[in-house]
Amino acid sequence: MPKQERGANWDDYRFLLAVARRGTVSAAALDLRVDHATVIRRIDRLEKDMGIVLFSRRPTGYELTPAGKKALLLAETVESTVLSGMSTLGQLSDQLSGTVRIGAPDGFGSYFLAPRLVPFIERYPDLDVQLVATARTFSLAKREAEVAISLTVPQEGRIVARKLIDYELRLYAAPKYLARSAPIETRADLASHRFTGYIEELLYTPELDYLSLVCEKDQVCMRSGNLIAQMQATVAGIGLAILPCFMAKWRRDLVPVLPGEFSLTRSFWLLMHEDSRDHPAVRALSQHIYDIVEADREIFRA
Repeated sequence: MPKQERGANWDDYRFLLAVARRGTVSAAALDLRVDHATVIRRIDRLEKDMGIVLFSRRPTGYELTPAGKKALLLAETVESTVLSGMSTLGQLSDQLSGTVRIGAPDGFGSYFLAPRLVPFIERYPDLDVQLVATARTFSLAKREAEVAISLTVPQEGRIVARKLIDYELRLYAAPKYLARSAPIETRADLASHRFTGYIEELLYTPELDYLSLVCEKDQVCMRSGNLIAQMQATVAGIGLAILPCFMAKWRRDLVPVLPGEFSLTRSFWLLMHEDSRDHPAVRALSQHIYDIVEADREIFRA
């Protein structure tokens, strides 16, 4: 473990953590709300104080050296101690500041979560809330997000999981598509219809691999890794799609198909890293997400 010199204090470690987690000086500067030159200067000073090289400077960003990885463990230990102390002292107040990032699936993040973050953001105006709503998994260990919404619970890593809710999915189509197509009265009738769904090789979780339950591969006329794109194509009349009820059931330009014969249930989980779960901003945000889901549980049902 690197030797901690007199000049290496907690404020120095914040710069090590930010660059290690974000991978570039510019991203770290945004998180820390300082300029690019300040980050470089503080990393250089920390390396001098500790007597080691923390990062390899590459064109694509900063990469931790073996000594830097050991120093990162020390910095994370210091961070956990500081955050634990803040929580114990009850510093969860209306003066939260800094940056907190949420990683969420595109449908949940864009359609449900984004508009319901407004009261939280207004309550904590000094807090920079970042929402990454996209179809991918997020590494909490690498601090790609402080809070993540997932369809599954990771089996490895120091992850704290809390179930948010089960949600239902059904078959939907645009009225104009159904008006010009063969009637659908039973599941057997689906064989003569077109579908849109996920690109198989881009599926980021097996929980989304459900298109084969209703059609054959040659019936799929368009695929997308983005759920919103699938829904928009369905609205335009491309064919049928399996969509979450919380996105589709409120729309007048979509109607359920075979609602009594086909439905799926999946789950959303709220994930945090064990080291950051008691950070005031992370704790406040995660509780806000849980509360708004509880308040609107009916949205997720058919």
